[in-house]
Amino acid sequence: MAGGIRERADDEEDVEVHEINVTPFIDVILVLLIVFMVAAPLSTVDIAVQLPAASAKPQPRPEKPIYVTIKANLEIAVGEDTVGKPMFLTTVARVTEGNRDTRLFLRADKSVPYGELIAVLDQLRAAGYLKVGLVALEAARPAEFGAPPPSGAAPQAPAASPPGNP
Repeated sequence: MAGGIRERADDEEDVEVHEINVTPFIDVILVLLIVFMVAAPLSTVDIAVQLPAASAKPQPRPEKPIYVTIKANLEIAVGEDTVGKPMFLTTVARVTEGNRDTRLFLRADKSVPYGELIAVLDQLRAAGYLKVGLVALEAARPAEFGAPPPSGAAPQAPAASPPGNP
């Protein structure tokens, strides 16, 4: 009889499989991996500032540096928080816990006028913060400041003066 009912013998027992199905576990792990790969770059928030370049030897960084940032629109940020100019020193005092010997790192956008940078430095100095470092990008020293030419390069002749200037 085709398609008949199959009867079991009484001596056959149901065999249970005692193995863990790892396929759903692997699926969950892969989804979590993708979520963390997407979320990790978003967790590093920083203030975008175009820093000028400097060729000075970099100093060792402290464990948790405190940055004071002057943005291109002349707003001041202490750490990651933008603060108003009247609250600037109060915020610095709060972040440093009143310790005037704390090293502060001052960074400013290239477009910030020099006078604004000096004004912030003067405010910090007047408040007693004398350990202030200036932050810049590392770059090769320009030839105009006495840097030797790259090895193997021929020395360049001085640039001709523009017409009309003796």
